[in-house]
Amino acid sequence: MKKIVRTEKAPKAIGPYNQAIIEPKTGLIFTAGQIPLDPASGAMVGGGIVEQAHRVFANLEAVLEAAGSGFDKVLKVTVFLKDMGDFVKLNEVYSGYFEANYPARSAVEVARLPKDALVEIELIAHV
Repeated sequence: MKKIVRTEKAPKAIGPYNQAIIEPKTGLIFTAGQIPLDPASGAMVGGGIVEQAHRVFANLEAVLEAAGSGFDKVLKVTVFLKDMGDFVKLNEVYSGYFEANYPARSAVEVARLPKDALVEIELIAHV
C-alpha cells in the first residue's frame, strides 16, 4: 500500500499523478517534480531562475510538511534545469533551504520543462 499526499498549499497536479507518495514500510516520501506555479492561481511565477527556484522550494516545503517531513529529512534531490548556465544561481538558492549536511543530488539540463519553466525539482525524503 502507499499513502497519497495532497495539500492545497502546493499546486494541484497538472496530469495523472499525485504531489507525493509515502511508502509506509520504509517511511520514504517520493515527491512529484515541482515547477514554479503559484498554488493559489496556478500561474507560473514571473522572474528568472532565482524567483522560480524559490517558488519551487516553497511548493516542495508545503508537500513535505503535508507528509510530516521537512528539508532536514531530504535524502535525494533531482534538479532539472532548462539552462545549465543557471546552475550557480540555483546553488545559491538551494543552499538556503538545506543545512550543511546536504542530501545527495543530481542536476541535469533538459530541452524543455512543463509550461516552459526554468527549473523543476523532485525529492526523496524520510517521514
